[in-house]
Amino acid sequence: MLKRFVCLFAAISMGFVFALPVQAQENKGEVIEKWVEYFQPCAVSKDAQRKELEWFVNASKPFKGMEIKSVAEGIKTHKWESEVLTKAFYELTGIKVTHDIIGEGEVVDRIQRQIQTNRPIYHIFVNDADLIGTHLRLDSALDWNAYMAGEGKVVTNPYLDMPDFLNPEFGQDYDGRQLQLPDQQFANLYWFRYDWFTNPQFMKEFKEKYGYELGVPVNWQAYEDIAEFFTGKTIDGQKVYGHMDYGKKSPSLGWRFTDAWLSIAGAGDKGLPNGYPVDEWGIRCENKIPVGASVERGGATNGPAAVYATTKYVEWLKKYAPPYAASMTWSEAGPAPSRGNVAQRIFQYITWLSDPAFNDPSSPVTDENGKPLWRVAPTPHGKYWDEGMKVGYHDAGSWTLLKKSVKGDERKAAWLWAQFCISKTVCLKKFVVGRTPIRKSTVFSDYLAKEEEKGTYGGIVTFYKSPVEKLWTDSGPNPPHYPLLAEQWWKHVSLVVTGEATPQEAMDKLAYKMDELMSKLRLPKYSPKLNPKKSREYWLSQPGAPKPERPDEKGETISYDEMIKNWRAQQ
Repeated sequence: MLKRFVCLFAAISMGFVFALPVQAQENKGEVIEKWVEYFQPCAVSKDAQRKELEWFVNASKPFKGMEIKSVAEGIKTHKWESEVLTKAFYELTGIKVTHDIIGEGEVVDRIQRQIQTNRPIYHIFVNDADLIGTHLRLDSALDWNAYMAGEGKVVTNPYLDMPDFLNPEFGQDYDGRQLQLPDQQFANLYWFRYDWFTNPQFMKEFKEKYGYELGVPVNWQAYEDIAEFFTGKTIDGQKVYGHMDYGKKSPSLGWRFTDAWLSIAGAGDKGLPNGYPVDEWGIRCENKIPVGASVERGGATNGPAAVYATTKYVEWLKKYAPPYAASMTWSEAGPAPSRGNVAQRIFQYITWLSDPAFNDPSSPVTDENGKPLWRVAPTPHGKYWDEGMKVGYHDAGSWTLLKKSVKGDERKAAWLWAQFCISKTVCLKKFVVGRTPIRKSTVFSDYLAKEEEKGTYGGIVTFYKSPVEKLWTDSGPNPPHYPLLAEQWWKHVSLVVTGEATPQEAMDKLAYKMDELMSKLRLPKYSPKLNPKKSREYWLSQPGAPKPERPDEKGETISYDEMIKNWRAQQ
């Protein structure tokens, strides 16, 4: 619980009483200057930083001496918040924050427990916006927009600038209420060895074999051709592989699919930020109510596109990835391409690219100056993908306050802490540390423009400034209970990896299990109500998802350099 520490001072003389506030003010000014200098580079001027920090100093005075607890998953950005930003916040405001860093699954478990018991474990969570469908149906999360306009107005940063946020829609419900506000985000992009792809000999060989240019793959057929082309080659004295992935039976195998793999294949419907009525999990919603995941109920989790997505995942893992990939988890596979023996990866979370292994001059994937030999580019899409659909996944760890268990001054102090972590004063520095941008002012800053020209970030900044960035989104509002349904994915997909089930059998079991679980949910708002079963033929003949079988495509690529020119022309 929050604690207040009250210091009682005995005034010995009138001079002492008047001198104390002056001295305190001078010290606070020094503290502000200290942190202004530390938070460089910054997207705004030092004067703007001073004004913002002065606001935090003044707004927090009623809460000085309080202690609050927050929690986040263990990525570099959040570790920096825990180690650095808590210290800065305390020196400026006198509010002591314990920012716990735990596993992603543990964060979800604790948020579930707090919702169920209404007993505060944490005052505020950094919780993936993937849970937006859960929060809106449980009516569990505070509406930030309403709070800022009402009770929280006095503690809302006048420099917050909501239009400056990248992708705030990820944390919005169907009606646009802001239930979760981004603290960090990272896209899941295509990663490739730019130096190999521009090697004249490789370009010539590829063109001769496949009949088109070696470049960034636009579709899965091109990705497969490139994977085949590079697998088994010897480059710089080592055997290389055309693909990298992971397949160990663990919760992270579920993320491999729930983080939009079916959508990348083209399983869902058109619509941004998420397909509707059928989303990237294959769940159909009608009037905000989930009505089924199986094709028989109008969903797409076991439809042709989902089976195609699963088939290609396993096929590429076994044919083109290093032999150790199948026994790896998400966290083990993330930095693996930095070893220098992988040509491309279709599923690379950019948060891993902040690892020195991808940026150090001693790394096999950098030049002698530490500049990346790799680049990131848009994720190639499968044969069921249609124009107007999302292309890939965006993880958006978002400030989430459970309104029934945290109220009053605790709520205000927690909101001040959250705003500090997402302030313009802090955000550019936070990007430099963790590569997880949340503001337009960060990615369009003069500082990053110069670094972009140097190639420092391997295309990450260029992607976030591009017109296609909006096609990478989170899981969206259709999953009615993310924790319950998400854990089903790895249990069923693993059966395909081990050979215990065919892709069709595994996706059938998954779809029927999700239907079964959704049928038992009784949620306060928009609770699932399953459609009656109809034949697969009926649903596959309807417009949109689920989609019937499609023929294979021909491989298509694009020049990375031409793509960048086109993007910059549209900025």
